Amino acid sequence: MLAVIKTGGKQYKVAPGQKLRIEKLDKKEGEEIAFGEVLLLDNEKDVILGSPLISGAKVTAKILKQSKADKVIIFKYKPKKRYKVKKGHRQPFTEVEILKIEA
Repeated sequence: MLAVIKTGGKQYKVAPGQKLRIEKLDKKEGEEIAFGEVLLLDNEKDVILGSPLISGAKVTAKILKQSKADKVIIFKYKPKKRYKVKKGHRQPFTEVEILKIEA
């Protein structure tokens, strides 16, 4: 069984037991969370498409880790103008494990 969920402005294809990194959620590690915005369900027999969402469907996940991604360096430079700017950015994320998909 698989589903397509929407969270953090992005869409993810998920299956039970899968671990994935999503945009940061304000929850603690070890908590369970339910994603109610399910766009598609596939249960080996038939495919259910929402328009835009499937009512009554939800995906339950467990929060494994709250962390930050690797640092990305942003460097701006304009030749002959004595202009250079160096910045770093670490995007926060939440790592979740999909527990079950309910139709």
